[in-house]
Amino acid sequence: MSSAVVIKIENISKAYAIWSSPAARLHGPLVGQIGQWAFLPARARQLCRRLSHEAFRNFMALNDVSLEIRQGENFGIIGRNGSGKSTLLQIIAGIIQPTTGAVTVTGKVAALLELGSGFNPEFTGRENVYLNAAIHGMSQDETDARFAEIEAFADIGDFIDQPTKTYSSGMLVRLAFAVTTSVNADVLLIDEALAVGDVFFRQKCYKHLERLRNNGISVVLVSHGMGEVEQFCQRALLLHHGANVFLGNATETVRRYYLLAQQDHTLPKPATLTEPTPSLTGGTGIEWPTAEAFLDISTIPQVSNGWARCTAVALCNQTGQACAVFEQGHRASFFYEFELLMDIEVPIGGVVLQNDKGMVVHGKGTLEYGTAMPPSLPRGCRLRFHQEILLELGIGEYTFEVGLGVLHREDYERRQIYPYSELCTKWMRVCHLPNVGQFAVVFRKSGQPVQLLHHGVANLSGSCRVAALIPTVKEQRE
Repeated sequence: MSSAVVIKIENISKAYAIWSSPAARLHGPLVGQIGQWAFLPARARQLCRRLSHEAFRNFMALNDVSLEIRQGENFGIIGRNGSGKSTLLQIIAGIIQPTTGAVTVTGKVAALLELGSGFNPEFTGRENVYLNAAIHGMSQDETDARFAEIEAFADIGDFIDQPTKTYSSGMLVRLAFAVTTSVNADVLLIDEALAVGDVFFRQKCYKHLERLRNNGISVVLVSHGMGEVEQFCQRALLLHHGANVFLGNATETVRRYYLLAQQDHTLPKPATLTEPTPSLTGGTGIEWPTAEAFLDISTIPQVSNGWARCTAVALCNQTGQACAVFEQGHRASFFYEFELLMDIEVPIGGVVLQNDKGMVVHGKGTLEYGTAMPPSLPRGCRLRFHQEILLELGIGEYTFEVGLGVLHREDYERRQIYPYSELCTKWMRVCHLPNVGQFAVVFRKSGQPVQLLHHGVANLSGSCRVAALIPTVKEQRE
């Protein structure tokens, strides 16, 4: 990623007029113009302007947003529906103009926005390739030279010569993506388009986007797929009601999105303790590492709703010593502590591991372990966790995060009967430390049956049996 800025957005806002009625939409602008006529008495002009203003109200789709995107950067834009993501992308693309503020884009822009935009449904796929390429500024000779590559990437077979009105949404996005990414652009804008593709096509798309990034092309991705944003983007912008809520590391931005999203759900409120809190393990119950083993987390951003704060994190080897390099298959010990700033109900703690591409390779906590947890804990309590993970991971570098959540006591008691997707909506994210530390997994010095345990991201339990079918002498002669 270069330090050169290809997109610079300075304090842009976008307002839309929301009219009080269909009639007001017709007479409002006219009355406003009449209010500018100089020959009218001042009182009449003032009345016309007041009536014009009362006919509508401004809806701020974007409000004072600023950011810079660098050359070769994969940048994500996330937020709830209606937060202004698509509006911002259309302003960058030059489709609409901001009400206030300035946008500077260096180089050529290619955009894959609304599904089917730039396509004529009556044209065949082949004809639409030439149409869409022309919209992006490609000559017919350039399109001729790249058509075979576009057709192969889209991989829709004989449908290339059928009208696109007969295409499924997946076929349409295949063709649109193939054309858009074939343009010699400096900036590529994508708005949710890849969500309709199948898994094989999405894999191919992200590999292709990674090649584009390596060639210095900046990719701006709007998506509701938080895993995709974490894995694909270096930085991200979180929008809420048109305002810039957070701009920074993609993982931290996603965690703040989750914290923001849970505000609209019925989630646990601070507990009111009416009974003694039972001890988890009879005292601390955990052999805590020495002070030298703990990481300096004073500068690590804590994504919190204010109910707790993380006070300690350590990563140790099997002997309890601070460690950042582990042999494949060795056991890592994660120690982390949270101080409660509010009375809470059932706490949930856990660790998430990510590889160097931002992919979550492991995430597990007290819910999945089945750890016995207290029904409530008082403010001021320090909650300590010791989590051991067998690092049967691929050779490489990893980061980890620690987090604390809260569940209603009733939901915790019914956790086994909830579908997991429903259970996730019932627990509150209280405090997370994304990218709090890092470690490496290296080859074992020696081991049985061979040095390398497995290829790929993670080791999966299983077995392999072999049978040799030896031909008879007669079969060998034949």
